[in-house]
This record gives sequence, C-alpha cells and structure tokens, in this order.
Amino acid sequence: QVQLVESGGGLVQPGGSLRLSCAASGRTFSAFAMGWFRQAPGQEREFVAAIAPIGGNTHYPDSVKGRFSISRDNTKSTVYLQMNSLKAEDTAVYYCAAGRYSVSTSHYTYWGQGTQVTVSS
Repeated sequence: QVQLVESGGGLVQPGGSLRLSCAASGRTFSAFAMGWFRQAPGQEREFVAAIAPIGGNTHYPDSVKGRFSISRDNTKSTVYLQMNSLKAEDTAVYYCAAGRYSVSTSHYTYWGQGTQVTVSS
C-alpha cells in the first residue's frame, strides 16, 4: 500500500503561481511513476503531468506545457507540481497518483484525497 497526501492548494489570482506537494508513505516511493491529475466540477479527471520513477523523464499535455513542472525527491518520498501563469481554467481539484508512467488514470494504483486549486480575481 502507498498513502498519498497532497498539500499546497488554495486561491490564487490569474497569472499567479502555486506549488503542490504530495507526500508518500508505505511502499518504496522510487519504485513508482508519479502523476498529477485534476478534475473540475462536472468534468472527467484529466492528466496534468507525470514523472518516471528514476531518471527524470516527464510528460505534460499541451494545456499545461511550459507553465507546469513536475519534480520528485525520492529521498523525501515527495512529488511536486509547480504551477505558473495560472488561468481560470486551471481551477480544479488536483490529485496525485502512484503507478505506471502513463497519461491514463487506469494505470495509477494509488491516489491521494485531492487538493483544491482556485484561480480567480
């Protein structure tokens, strides 16, 4: 089992920045790829970023590429999502997940409880 706890969400103005953190406990963190997903009200959960277990390979959808950056510290069992130039359409509950390196929710086994990000003036 892996337990994931997100933090760092909140209210930010358009153009602002936030950094989300996701702390893992349980099984070996470095064995898992980590992903960030988001879900807005009435919409499906969508892929935001992924990072490979070791080596630093990352992947982003076009909607956040160049604005968001995922990183991980395997010594702290923590994955981060740096979000810059935030837009109103980035408003959602953000979830971190552990599993296979993929853009698909079905390839991630463990999920956090989510943290709310609201971008509004």
